[in-house]
Amino acid sequence: MNNTDLIHLIKRFMRNEHKAVEEVIDSPLSEVANLIKILQSCQGKVVFIGVGKSGIIARKLAATFASTGTPSFFVHGTEAVHGDLGMVAKDDVVILISNSGETAEILATLPSLKKMGNYLISFIRSHHSSLAISCDLSVEIPVKSEADNL
Repeated sequence: MNNTDLIHLIKRFMRNEHKAVEEVIDSPLSEVANLIKILQSCQGKVVFIGVGKSGIIARKLAATFASTGTPSFFVHGTEAVHGDLGMVAKDDVVILISNSGETAEILATLPSLKKMGNYLISFIRSHHSSLAISCDLSVEIPVKSEADNL
């Protein structure tokens, strides 16, 4: 691949990313406003749970929140159902991240989290998913396309 072709691919990628950001900006942001209010009133920590690529995103969000002054941590969804939910306290807000909203490991955490009384938030692709329906607040993050590899 020559430089001209590579530059064309880079520009196409950047235009697609720009379009995705514009779509989010143009979407109703009431869920995000509610999310911010909940996080501002949180008396405990913000716990992020995910597996796979969603787990990587959850881990990064937990690190970003912690480094900007919001007490938070990450729990891998698989480890959560094997004892690591013991780190979660009743005053914690739990954000569960799943692209499909049907990830078995994430759904398996719900009974314990509900029993503890945590406020549950999902970041999902569709409000019609099992995870979205089970949470107190769901923030829909529609993904129309994902970045291609160069």
